[in-house]
Amino acid sequence: MRIIPVLGLLLLLVFQPARAQAPADSVSPWKHSLVAGLTATQVSFKDWAQGGENAFSWASTFDGKHLLDRTTWTWGNTYKLAYGQAEIGTQGVRKTDDKIDIESMLTYKTGVHIDPYFAVNLKSQFSKGYLYRAIGDSVVSDIFDPAYFTQSAGVGYQPIPEVKTRLGAALREVVTSRYAQYADDPTTAEIEKIRVEGGLESVTSIDWKIEENVLLTSKLELFSAFHQLDVVIVRNDNTLSAKVSKYLTVNLNVQLINDRVISPRTQVKQTIAFGFSYVLI
Repeated sequence: MRIIPVLGLLLLLVFQPARAQAPADSVSPWKHSLVAGLTATQVSFKDWAQGGENAFSWASTFDGKHLLDRTTWTWGNTYKLAYGQAEIGTQGVRKTDDKIDIESMLTYKTGVHIDPYFAVNLKSQFSKGYLYRAIGDSVVSDIFDPAYFTQSAGVGYQPIPEVKTRLGAALREVVTSRYAQYADDPTTAEIEKIRVEGGLESVTSIDWKIEENVLLTSKLELFSAFHQLDVVIVRNDNTLSAKVSKYLTVNLNVQLINDRVISPRTQVKQTIAFGFSYVLI
């Protein structure tokens, strides 16, 4: 029930630049892009001898970019919002996707390939996350619990138009409420609900138009705390999109997360979706 007001607040914040319309006889300095996607799958059986279970699933995405490009500096805002659910047989409704990823970056143009930057990033989710077990489900996360905040400053480099990379010093904060396991230091007796770490951050993004109707986007985020430089937190999000027609798109998404605090193993999530895609801005 708390998804709608939070989503509305986030959309109000990210759309704020787009609401300030320029005069009719002038060109707005803002460049906007917003793509919404919706996929759904339904299967039902009646007297089906080979067996099977009724199933219904849906997923929605919002990918947006807002860029203010000036002579000596640029201000870019990007966000990825996603939510999806599935119902299989009598298992009830289960969450299949849940993402809040918002970033704002200010870059100073030096006139050469190396540009200083300052960036802030927020990662979290919209609703409760469950660990589904045969003996009973358990809640392991909730809205902004955990929430990951990162502030970083450094230098960026763009070797070709399709590839951007940056390296800088960062302050990473993990904020929790009920589910302190994401922030707690197991080496101490006290249960910490907030973890703050300074370290090095590297972010590389790819936005590559392979064909006229095929787009590859990828983002690799690396963070290593100063006190433990040999331990690297890895987040990798890759999407291959193929536009079948004006509104129909096939998406292949693969996400990798390697964070020893969350899990000793590398987490992998793979999704193939076919559905509607519409350019709102």
